[in-house]
Amino acid sequence: MSNLKWRLITIGVLSLLSLWALFPRDVKTRQRRPDGTFYDTTSRRIPLRRGLDLSGGMHLALEVDESKGTIANKSEAIDRALKVVRTRIEGMGVSETVIQKAGNDRIIIDIPGIDDRERAITMVQGQAFLQFQITDKTQALEKVLPRLDAIARQTGFGATKAADGKPAEKADGGLGGLLTSGADTSKVAAGTKKDSTKTDSASIPGVTGGVISKMILQGQMPGQFLFEKANYDALKKFLEAPEVVAALPPGKVIRFGNDSTVVQNKIYRFLYLLDRNPIITGLYLTDAKPNSSALEGTVVEFTLSNEGGRIFGRETAKHLKDYMAIVLDDIVMGFPPIINGAIQTRGQITMGQGRDLQAAQDLSLVLKAGALPVPLKVAEVRTIGPSLGQDSIRKATIAGLVAVVLIVGVMLGYYKFSGMLAVGGLALYVLYTLATLAGFDAVLTLPGLAGFVLSIGIAVDANVLIFERIREELDRGKTVRTSIDEGFRHAMSAIIDSNVSTALTAMVLYQFGTGPVKGFAVTLIAGIVASMVTSIFVVRTFFLLWLNRSRGAQTLSI
Repeated sequence: MSNLKWRLITIGVLSLLSLWALFPRDVKTRQRRPDGTFYDTTSRRIPLRRGLDLSGGMHLALEVDESKGTIANKSEAIDRALKVVRTRIEGMGVSETVIQKAGNDRIIIDIPGIDDRERAITMVQGQAFLQFQITDKTQALEKVLPRLDAIARQTGFGATKAADGKPAEKADGGLGGLLTSGADTSKVAAGTKKDSTKTDSASIPGVTGGVISKMILQGQMPGQFLFEKANYDALKKFLEAPEVVAALPPGKVIRFGNDSTVVQNKIYRFLYLLDRNPIITGLYLTDAKPNSSALEGTVVEFTLSNEGGRIFGRETAKHLKDYMAIVLDDIVMGFPPIINGAIQTRGQITMGQGRDLQAAQDLSLVLKAGALPVPLKVAEVRTIGPSLGQDSIRKATIAGLVAVVLIVGVMLGYYKFSGMLAVGGLALYVLYTLATLAGFDAVLTLPGLAGFVLSIGIAVDANVLIFERIREELDRGKTVRTSIDEGFRHAMSAIIDSNVSTALTAMVLYQFGTGPVKGFAVTLIAGIVASMVTSIFVVRTFFLLWLNRSRGAQTLSI
């Protein structure tokens, strides 16, 4: 009796866990408004997701971006980029994707059931090239400022208008508009969007007062500057012009920051002048994971290899008390920290306040996957419907239901009461299998459904072996209880052999297959495991429960 009680408790716990795994949940999704903008919302969904052939999804076509330089061997570059893109997409938790090379210069990606298109595009297109660069401490930008003002006058940059159509406001001070003691400098240094107190500015001797001089303010550290956010597009275009790049100090580069602050009730962004040569790059990065803190907001903690740690430690020891910018895809992430001591294999990237953990997860994923060997651009993006068509899906569903009904009918008609117990185990088998697929975030495709129906047949096959052995024992004149025990015991080896051989085949398909083939293998493996549990453990528990309730003479209908 004690053994039966624990069997029933185990079945109950498995059933409750399975129901919990399949219980509908609120899922955060991103929807598109009629005006083209996006907004976040929640919807109630069952955790088990459907694949591209059943629910449709997103189609992306990526090409090599040669806007910044010609790529000599596009085919080889696409082959290398394909591995990085595949790692990123699979890391998103989206399975059953189709990622393949098309021609010599294009990558095709089909993602099933994707809700956040912008996130997927950012993930596959981002370069994720990480560099650690020292901020300039020689006032090199101040020295070259008259030349930049002259270029601005020659190109007519001073006539640039702000976003509202009015002439852009001139800053009260020049580049030398250093925030004085009247400013709330701690808020500027934090790089957060908080109001600052009124800021006074003063000009630096020698500054001519040109357009560029009046557009930017000096920050709180060497090589850091601020400018009004409304001037971002115009200033970026100006600083990227060939004549401006040629006029910059040798060995220096200008990079924009990803954070902003508020000065005199206006939003300002950060600009940095950095040493061109990084002290180390992300090539030595071995791991990255997201985290958050009340003080620094969302961060990504990274780990370097032992070789990278030695290089990083040696280089940071040379730059004690300097500020080090963490630059991702030519954008300074967060506020450059000051180097107080040699840094070895561990560090962190501060993404700033207001950035959610999802952004940190995406960044850590692309960092671990590595930088793209060549820049990619989105050549095509569209939403695609179910690839099989609604009519094909309907027919496939009917075929699956007919197969299940026939199996149930045969079991009830041929094995009678014992068949009814097997059908009860089969119902739990379906529940356990679907819960396993949902727990592993698997995507249900049509080949997966075929594997599911096939595994139902395998589950019934185990019961058929057991029932036939029970019949043989009954024909030899043994009691019902003994026949049931002997039937399960003698059929065990055949059941294990058949299931293990099928599982090994499914593992090979999963290892070497792609897309729908993997879906078939995953569903088949999950079904085999669930069938072993139900046919051997659950159905036997049902027999024991029946034997315990029917005292005296027993006649088994089998």
